[in-house]
Amino acid sequence: MAESEEQKTEGVSEEVVQSARWLRERFLTDRWRPRYHFCMPEDMGEPGDPNGAFYANGRYHLMYLYNRCGVGFCWGHISSIDLLHWRYHPDAIGPGNGDEGCFSGGAFLDEDGTAHLSYWMLWGPRGIGLAQSTPPYDVWTKSEANPVIRSTEFGITETVDAEGAPLILGSADPSNIWKKDGVYYMLTGNLLVLNKIGRLPETPLEEQGDRLYLFESRDLKTWDYRHVFYQRNPDWTDRSEDNMCPSFLALPTCAEGGDPSDKYLLLFISHNIGCQYYIGTYQDDHFFPETHGRMTWADNTYFAPEALIDGQGRQVMWAWLTDNPGGDKERGWSGVYGLPRTLWLGEDNTLRISPVKEIERLRIQPLSWQETSVCEETPYPLAGVVGDACEIVIEAEVGNAQRVGIKVRCSPDYNEETLLYYDVAAKALVFDSTKSGVAGRKIVERAPFSLAPSEKLCLRVFVDCSVVEVFANNRQAIGRRVFPGNPDSLNVALFAEGGTAQFVSIEAWEIAPTNPF
Repeated sequence: MAESEEQKTEGVSEEVVQSARWLRERFLTDRWRPRYHFCMPEDMGEPGDPNGAFYANGRYHLMYLYNRCGVGFCWGHISSIDLLHWRYHPDAIGPGNGDEGCFSGGAFLDEDGTAHLSYWMLWGPRGIGLAQSTPPYDVWTKSEANPVIRSTEFGITETVDAEGAPLILGSADPSNIWKKDGVYYMLTGNLLVLNKIGRLPETPLEEQGDRLYLFESRDLKTWDYRHVFYQRNPDWTDRSEDNMCPSFLALPTCAEGGDPSDKYLLLFISHNIGCQYYIGTYQDDHFFPETHGRMTWADNTYFAPEALIDGQGRQVMWAWLTDNPGGDKERGWSGVYGLPRTLWLGEDNTLRISPVKEIERLRIQPLSWQETSVCEETPYPLAGVVGDACEIVIEAEVGNAQRVGIKVRCSPDYNEETLLYYDVAAKALVFDSTKSGVAGRKIVERAPFSLAPSEKLCLRVFVDCSVVEVFANNRQAIGRRVFPGNPDSLNVALFAEGGTAQFVSIEAWEIAPTNPF
């Protein structure tokens, strides 16, 4: 949202300067505000979805949904050349020009360099809106055709098909736009339709659970409904789950990008269980899911995905970590994203997941330890690790141990600790936050994961004040927030239970901050 001409010429008072300085200094002393995970610069990121990601002219662009004080829901706008350090732009879109605010959506870069944002217009029976911009993408103009998909009530469009039969479609949370053979396509989410008709006991199977609606256009102004995009498999998702915040992009064949595979990734959320995905084929304007996976398993902490394809052909995604400690308004900010992840297709046609390689540029103060055996009676402390801003990489032979992993954010007496480990019997990567601190969701999250015979366990762990993420063998990951109450909860230790594990490689680094405050 651009400033008025009067605001641009108006002087800045000493009080404003002092307030800005005070806010920065206050944030720098906030022990739960991350240093290298992106977090909102200020104000309320609830909801705080990442939106509108695209790559253009060597720069990554990302939008963040937030509730701007005194204004309403806006899309903040940041850009970066390295996925680490972000430049703030004026807000891209916000209330006005036919809506009262902007909810989630996607982005698309056309061949001529014009970027298009697709978003959900607030409130009431409005619909889907578009906005566009050209380099340097600082000024965005909403389409005069908005709403390009019109709602008949909030998030819902009731219409009829070619034979005059009634249709109830979702007109909420549009996906990224894509283009094929000169035609533009976009998906819309189904939460409001599910709430209206899909949860009733007598609801037909085809109206239950998650689904998406495909629309097409030749001019980005007039959009026609085609059909339901895919058919849900009740063995994968249940009738309570919706499909919102969708992202639909081709999967590359390796972490470095390159040419796309013949498979597509559909990322989305269900509001009750968070981020999940389908991998499948895209033919005749239908999506045929072949495998399904989740990125949360115990609650919806890892939420609202957004993804892009960059200049290397990588698919890079972000997600909002919804777990907030309470009292956010008094703290002056809320809203944290997980690390940017690169996603690609494994040789077994399942998803591969890793932090983007650029994160390694932030490594400083390297530490390493000799190969060591660890058993239940002798946990192995990693002395010298900067326990609230670090990366730790371990490789272990599990041996006869039943649980093998690492404790982070530990107090000296271990009354506070966060456990990250491989559970052999459960075949799971586990994040145990039951003793993590004084706020947040204290639960045990288990993600399906198993090692092949003689395969080593490779854990890559990131700790960033109130954010902890663990990646396992490029095949699984869990990201959550923790809120230690003890300022001395900075210790790190390896552990094994039920037997002895051999840690063959142990490395750690301090991670340099990237957030300006």
